[in-house]
Amino acid sequence: MKAVLFCDVTDVWSYLGATRFERAAAAFTILTGEPVEIAYRAAGAAGSPEPRQAIAAARISGIDLNLDERVLAETSDAWRVLTWAAETGDATQRDLLHQLWRAHFLEGADVGDHLALASRAALVGLDLQTAEALLASTEYGAEVQRQLDVAAELAIGDLPFIVIDGDRTLSGLMSQNDYVQALADIRS
Repeated sequence: MKAVLFCDVTDVWSYLGATRFERAAAAFTILTGEPVEIAYRAAGAAGSPEPRQAIAAARISGIDLNLDERVLAETSDAWRVLTWAAETGDATQRDLLHQLWRAHFLEGADVGDHLALASRAALVGLDLQTAEALLASTEYGAEVQRQLDVAAELAIGDLPFIVIDGDRTLSGLMSQNDYVQALADIRS
């Protein structure tokens, strides 16, 4: 089973939903023996939730948030680095995305800053100099725009938006159990 998860680096529902979906995919694999491959794509940020709603939803998932320290950031450069990371493997892309979410939602880092992006890329095992060179260029810009265009064509509203096996979709934040059940329903 293959899942493409459309999300954004500065969208709290993307962070919470992706984390819940990843956990659900792992549980589904344990229960069925069928792996779920997850790739991540850019989808522009949705509207910001009330901080209390987001913090309550995060607590349910065991995620710490510090929304008071968030820095507004433009994320196209983050997605260029994430797209490059996907070429080295889905796990690298996932690890980098989680580093960026942690930086944004817990540490108050500017995830549009090139130094922050390159250093987070290095933390997940990507080459620092290559990351810096990529950020100094426009490389992967067209690919990120294609991802955003696909998101627009899909008329994505709520994030995360998950496309499974190319034709089934899940939209918005769900519980981990609901994601497991959705995967089971899609499988049958």
